Amino acid sequence: MSWAPPTVPPVAAPAPATPAGPPPGWYPDPSGVGVRWFDGTAWGPVAVPARQRPPLPTLRLSDALGALVILAASLVANKFVIDAIADRGWPVLVEACVAGLVGYGPSVAWAVHVYRRERGAHGRSLGDVFGLRFRWLDVGLGPLSYVGALAAQLAMAIVIALTRIPFTSNVEDSSGSRTAGYVIGLVLTAVVAAPIVEEVIFRGIVLRGLVARLPIAVAVTLQGVLFGAAHIDPSRGWGNLGLAIALSGVGVALGVTAVLTRRIGPTIVAHAILNGVVLTLVLTGALDGLPRG
Repeated sequence: MSWAPPTVPPVAAPAPATPAGPPPGWYPDPSGVGVRWFDGTAWGPVAVPARQRPPLPTLRLSDALGALVILAASLVANKFVIDAIADRGWPVLVEACVAGLVGYGPSVAWAVHVYRRERGAHGRSLGDVFGLRFRWLDVGLGPLSYVGALAAQLAMAIVIALTRIPFTSNVEDSSGSRTAGYVIGLVLTAVVAAPIVEEVIFRGIVLRGLVARLPIAVAVTLQGVLFGAAHIDPSRGWGNLGLAIALSGVGVALGVTAVLTRRIGPTIVAHAILNGVVLTLVLTGALDGLPRG
């Protein structure tokens, strides 16, 4: 009887180990845009997160308070200076330059002080500090902002009329001698200097200083009210109340634009258009003969 070794069943070779993949989760897409979900075995489609609006840059509350105090003092001083030089026979253009220097010079100096401090401490540009930057888009955004400001002013005018709040126009004394010097002085002051300086002060410094301590809606409203109050002239008596309310609506509308765009380029354009339209009506005599109070 022959002997044969017992047969041993063949043993299957071990399967190669599957390399371990990353755990389930969100991972940056290799393209650099968006993220993708990995469930442990397969990748999902690319998900692009919604773009988040950067927060509105802020300044110190003391910057806002300082700007308001300096502007108020400058406007009071400007009134005395205008009265003092009115009868000296100076050229109208010279009077306008002196008035502009006294009325806006200290505010410009304060803005320069704030900018230098922020640039030295944080390396911030004018666009970062005040939102003072322009884009080609402002050619459209400026007029659109003007329409919004005009709508707000008309809404306030309706409230003023319904409640019989006294109102006196702030252009009633601007229809005098329309010489070349007079026109140039008005244009330089109302259409060039005022929009730039007032927007830097109210939408650049005051708004950003208030946002540092107050909810943004409260800050926008408050800076708008302060903008209206800055146009008060004691010589108009109770008419200041209606005037301040109407211009507060304009200030709030421009403040909303500054918050949405994070810039004051559009508000400067809108402000210039607003003043330019009023100035055109004055110089063409379109407002002559209308009731003044």
